[in-house]
Amino acid sequence: MKKWLPYLLLLVILAIGLISWFLETGKQRLPEELSVDASSQILNSRVTMEKKILMVIAFRDFKDEEYFVTKEVLENAGFTVETTSSRSGIALGVDGGEVEIKILPKDIKVTDYAAVVFVGGPGISTEITNSDFQLLAQEFNQEGKIVAAICLAPELLAQAGLLKNKKATVWSSPFDKSAIKFLEQQGAHYQNEAVVIDQNIITANGPSAAQAFGEALVRTLIF
Repeated sequence: MKKWLPYLLLLVILAIGLISWFLETGKQRLPEELSVDASSQILNSRVTMEKKILMVIAFRDFKDEEYFVTKEVLENAGFTVETTSSRSGIALGVDGGEVEIKILPKDIKVTDYAAVVFVGGPGISTEITNSDFQLLAQEFNQEGKIVAAICLAPELLAQAGLLKNKKATVWSSPFDKSAIKFLEQQGAHYQNEAVVIDQNIITANGPSAAQAFGEALVRTLIF
């Protein structure tokens, strides 16, 4: 019996060592697993809360590509897009695109959205001084949310006072630089680029930039 005692003690020591090792390994893994779960919950919560985007268009003659291409990029990334204009009904694009407007600026609750996107086209030129549109831009900006505009729509942001000391771009042509001049008069630093991001302000210079504009929005919203 005494001959087996050392072996018995050795087995007990080995058993205690194995139990201690398993317990220690479990402790090391547990925080990591909890951290992953917590991160996932935070990310899912953020996506759920911030997945709505408001797009603003002229009721007549908005630029079709700038609206539909940007909207598609946002929706493909999982965002819900709602659209407003100066009145309810069927808004018409320059190329015949139709958008049903069900919600007006006065009905918008800014805290429900992650960003506001102003679409360009010749129609937006008549809305540059639209106080409802300007108020939307200002309220989104005050909340620290993304404020974006494409084509001629950056003029509206400039008119609303959002581009002072900001880098921005806007539509222009070799024969018409008036929009650039207007932005600079309002204190903006014009950049000859397709898409420009300055903190929470995103601007793009026209329909050919719509895809990149939408992708810039998605990257900024997610990261």
